[in-house]
Amino acid sequence: MNKYVSIALLAVAMVVGTTGCTSAMRSASLAVHYTDTGVNELEDYPILRATGYAVLSKQKGSTMAEKQINAMRASKMEAYRELTEQVAGVYVKARNRNSGNIEREDRLTTEVEGLVHGARVVRQYPVGDTYCTELELDTKRIYDLYQIRGAL
Repeated sequence: MNKYVSIALLAVAMVVGTTGCTSAMRSASLAVHYTDTGVNELEDYPILRATGYAVLSKQKGSTMAEKQINAMRASKMEAYRELTEQVAGVYVKARNRNSGNIEREDRLTTEVEGLVHGARVVRQYPVGDTYCTELELDTKRIYDLYQIRGAL
């Protein structure tokens, strides 16, 4: 289990390194991933998978073909969002307001921000009125891309 935590933290460190100060400020634990010689290479890298869904009938378009193209794009974006959640995490902001022992407002906001390198579409297919896109991200590929760019 520690091996996967280390890999996830390495992926987060790589993403945060390219997304700017805002993300770096949200996750102070990233310093654990770096040593005086950079990021250590791991022995085993997991493959992350994500699936995005979009309802065909709810898409904009005058023809079914247009709706299908829009659903393909929307499902792909949802899959990338899910993959970004796995790599960079989710920023959660909660607010609750009470007055006179009565809950007046309960608000929950989530935000995902990150840069995903090296993901590939595995499959795109319709299931009834829904279009699905499956993505895959080999974390070894991320490490290699950063090695090539000299970022590690």
